[in-house]
Amino acid sequence: MAVEVKIPSPGESITEVEIAEWLVESGDYVERDQTIAEIDSDKATLELAAEDAGAIELLVEEGETVEVGAVVAKIDTDAEAPEGSGSGADDKEEEKADEDDSDKGSDDKKADSSEKSKSDDKSADKGSDQKADENKSAKATPLAREMMNKNDVSAKQVQGSGSGGKITKNDVEAYLSGGISTDAAQGWGGSREKRREKMSSLRRKVAERLVSVKNETAMLTTFNEVDMKPIMDLRAKYKDKFKEEFGTSLGFMSFFTKAVTEALKAYPAVNGMIDGKEIIYHDYADVGIAVSSPKGLMVPVLRNAEQMPLHEIESEIKRLARKARDGKITIDEMTGGTFTITNGGVFGSMLSTPIINPPQSAILGMHNIVDRPIAVDGKVEIRPVMYVALSYDHRIIDGKESVSFLYMIKEMLENPTKLVFGGKDPGEILLGL
Repeated sequence: MAVEVKIPSPGESITEVEIAEWLVESGDYVERDQTIAEIDSDKATLELAAEDAGAIELLVEEGETVEVGAVVAKIDTDAEAPEGSGSGADDKEEEKADEDDSDKGSDDKKADSSEKSKSDDKSADKGSDQKADENKSAKATPLAREMMNKNDVSAKQVQGSGSGGKITKNDVEAYLSGGISTDAAQGWGGSREKRREKMSSLRRKVAERLVSVKNETAMLTTFNEVDMKPIMDLRAKYKDKFKEEFGTSLGFMSFFTKAVTEALKAYPAVNGMIDGKEIIYHDYADVGIAVSSPKGLMVPVLRNAEQMPLHEIESEIKRLARKARDGKITIDEMTGGTFTITNGGVFGSMLSTPIINPPQSAILGMHNIVDRPIAVDGKVEIRPVMYVALSYDHRIIDGKESVSFLYMIKEMLENPTKLVFGGKDPGEILLGL
């Protein structure tokens, strides 16, 4: 029996998608629920799974745009499974292991990177096609194979940590984070060739939105600096107890999110948005957290962040960020935000002017923490300082409100006890211990 594989609806407003990449080939035997393709919409990249087991026939080419509900493949359920099949289940186990391992610290990544360097293939003359052929036959999960192909990495350059030496997503990430060694004298080029690649639906939509923001809003940016020592001292004092109590690490993003929700309560215009000739004010804070993914920047949303304690904020951010990086984030998890936080500091940014995420009216930009000389009680001290930026729509937010909003965030971060009221040890109350 032939089972049709149809394009599901990613969301109410989406009528067509693009076949970003097939993860299988015609004639392959696929397992039920195995991921067979990635599809791009103008809002997110989603996975397409096989509805049954059997031999698959692809009906649509990669890069082709198809309507929601269209048949893109057929599965012959009468086909016999080849001997030794069941790799789909193995891949799922490895992908689950990828997720379980995603919270490991930088030390693990460095260790993996050092192992990677030992197995680097130093031949710089191998082309992308040859590497793709090598990766196709390599023992690797589909996600890992896809990442190697996209980053022009050969399976020979990555040491697998999965069962039987299988290469996992984390192995590839560790290799990329460690940097690909090259001979500086030889350089990385060597040809005068160039190539054209079609922009994905997601990238095209992002481009349109960014241009529209610049053209349709009166966007300004105000800046300030935050002495991070109080937060860092509090984090150092309680991080072990926090991890033991709640099972999640204590990062800086939860402090910023909590400070933002308190400031939004005090300055509701920053949490509002323009709709025609009206302003919509929100009595809740749905905070978007911008995260980087292989497909580009995505902004999952923390619903009712104003009601969350720090440990819930940390856990939810990690859960949504992992889904975004793995391409499993849903449309609903990225829509409806009222304010956005973006952290360019994780990439080393000192200062930037973030662009508003429409139809929102403001966005907070975090940056790297650098030891700087500042005046403390009339004396010059070296303190860990972060520059922060608030881009806002001047049509709805006045300059006084924007400056006061950002200054309130600065005050709460430099004096964390202002985030809570009353109680025993203010630090323990803040962390919910």
